[in-house]
Amino acid sequence: MKNLFLYFLTVAIWGSTWYAITWQLNGVPAQVSVAYRFGLATLILFVWCWLRRLRLRFSGREHGLLMLLGLTLFSANYVLFYEAEKRLVSGSVAIIFSLLVVFNILNNWLLFGSKPDRQVIAGATLGLLGIVLTFWPDLSAMNSSPQNIRGILLSLAGTLTASFGNLVWVRLHKRQIPVVPANAFGMLYGTVLLLTYAVFSGATFSFDTSVKYLASLTYLAVFGSVIAFSSYLTLVGRIGPDRAAYTSILFPIVALMISAVFEKYQLTPLSALGIACILTGNGLVLLHKQRISPGIRTPAFEAER
Repeated sequence: MKNLFLYFLTVAIWGSTWYAITWQLNGVPAQVSVAYRFGLATLILFVWCWLRRLRLRFSGREHGLLMLLGLTLFSANYVLFYEAEKRLVSGSVAIIFSLLVVFNILNNWLLFGSKPDRQVIAGATLGLLGIVLTFWPDLSAMNSSPQNIRGILLSLAGTLTASFGNLVWVRLHKRQIPVVPANAFGMLYGTVLLLTYAVFSGATFSFDTSVKYLASLTYLAVFGSVIAFSSYLTLVGRIGPDRAAYTSILFPIVALMISAVFEKYQLTPLSALGIACILTGNGLVLLHKQRISPGIRTPAFEAER
């Protein structure tokens, strides 16, 4: 039940962040907005660690992994996606991001020798088919213009980077690093990298004081970063990166529901069929017999409870 709670909490929050991100794309450079987001999230996490007296001392090797986590999961991937959304419709970017399932399965197999479960592969394949059907109008509207091609490549690069971040977390989990301190340092390093990139890229450190920007920044930092990443990385440690990544299949469904309310999205027979495929694939992944990692009940995991 805890796995299911973490799973659907992650889906609900990250599914809604697609809409919140659109409020961040006007005026403030992407890398600066992402730095603001993770900078605020870092502050919240370190205050929480201090209040809970969580362990914050790690070895040099562990800090190296945390820096890598910051690069792959809390900086580079987000800059790539923000830039991609300037060139592609959000539905197309969501489709490409759903390939996280495939990348995680393949990378987990190639790098860690964890052969994917057939039922997981079947569920992921059905889910990806559902994503294509759901967003087919967006896909069919795409042409081969340089902007679209660049947007596709940026989205693929962002998804692959996020997949490597998932596998870095698997290594940290095996070293019994608690989720919240890992997120705190990972986001700290990610923020430093983002600010460094912003300086060298000549970005303007502007700030939008509109209610819309401040509301989206707060939501993305508190819910989209602090809560969702803690839930997701806990889930990765509990059920593995291949199963946890299936949340990326459901993100667009939540995004569609929000679009139906705020952007007048209309459900079509094709998108309804796509949603049915996604939910069926989701059931295959969630309801199959799980093989829990032997390192699941480590002292660090128990401390997170």
